[in-house]
Amino acid sequence: MLTTLNTSYTDTRAADLAWALGREPLPALATLDLELAGAKLQLRLLGASHQVLLEDQRSSCSETVACIAGSSTPLPLGVAKRVGDWEYEFAARVEVLSPGSFAGRAQELLALVSDHPHGLAGVFPGSPHAFTALLAQRHEGQVHWRTWHAYPQDGQLVATRTRVGIRVPVNGLGPSAVGRSKHGMLN
Repeated sequence: MLTTLNTSYTDTRAADLAWALGREPLPALATLDLELAGAKLQLRLLGASHQVLLEDQRSSCSETVACIAGSSTPLPLGVAKRVGDWEYEFAARVEVLSPGSFAGRAQELLALVSDHPHGLAGVFPGSPHAFTALLAQRHEGQVHWRTWHAYPQDGQLVATRTRVGIRVPVNGLGPSAVGRSKHGMLN
């Protein structure tokens, strides 16, 4: 789904983005509600970037990547945490592109996300290449989402990738028993 966001362009630079886990829902300019194999997922476009809310019968999780007033947690390159019964992994990178490459990449990403049933993209007024986009999927019992935050004035594209999976307990098997045959050799 592609939408034009009715707000001024809040995200001024990629360096202003912060990351937060577990925040309450923030006011959204556009949302997309999804049901992915028993998990409820809400993709949210904020005036200051994105928020994803994930919930199933056992637990809930929220991820916010945005310009957050007073935040002291900059956008990390990577995070791995336990959130309730889930294993949460997050990674981010900043691509710096020439103006021509940036325009082409922006068009490619907006086409991909806007045509996808689990995609939400919002274009900010004033520049067709100033956008935030989110794309979610479920694969092998895990929920994945990717996001892109575009800063055409600096030629910067921030890409994030998140994976949330259920933590599987090993039920009584110690580390020495896992992966060994009856002869003590690794399987």
